[in-house]
Amino acid sequence: MPNEPGDLPPLPSPERLRELMFDAAQLGRTDVLPALLHAGCAVEAKDERGYTPLILAAYHGHDEAVALLLDHGADPEAGDAARGNTALMGAAFKGFTSVARLLLERGADAETTNKAGQTALMLAALFDRREIADLLVAQGADPERCDAAGNSALSVARDQNNAAMGEHLRGACPASRPGSWRAESAILTS
Repeated sequence: MPNEPGDLPPLPSPERLRELMFDAAQLGRTDVLPALLHAGCAVEAKDERGYTPLILAAYHGHDEAVALLLDHGADPEAGDAARGNTALMGAAFKGFTSVARLLLERGADAETTNKAGQTALMLAALFDRREIADLLVAQGADPERCDAAGNSALSVARDQNNAAMGEHLRGACPASRPGSWRAESAILTS
């Protein structure tokens, strides 16, 4: 039976609304996200890969969608199901500096680790994201912190034959700063 004039089409199922939520986050559709949240879509829902809308928005570089989701209570520390990667790690991996800055300003911890013990700084070092590395170090990320395999952001840069990133990070290490016992010892022994 066709709809009568003035009838509204049926609402999508909750499952379909949930799918639309992930699509809207991935595409940065800030015109659609508020309606989906108002319709009852959970801001912390996870898709079949374990990604939250915030992780998808950050990974795809959508600053406004990231801000909107954070405004609606998205957890900047939530990790995906498979690896435990956070929105900040996605921004570091992809090189979205403005997204990384926003996440750090809104509560993301620069030292959070995934299931392998890796930090966003390690990903920034791996992909030569110097501006993001600077943001992370300014927020307390330690270039010498090691993951479960014994790799640090410094060793990742070295292993990628990225001497410039390695030197950049080495200058950010607490041990290389004036006044540290390692820096003072190096001066005394040279």
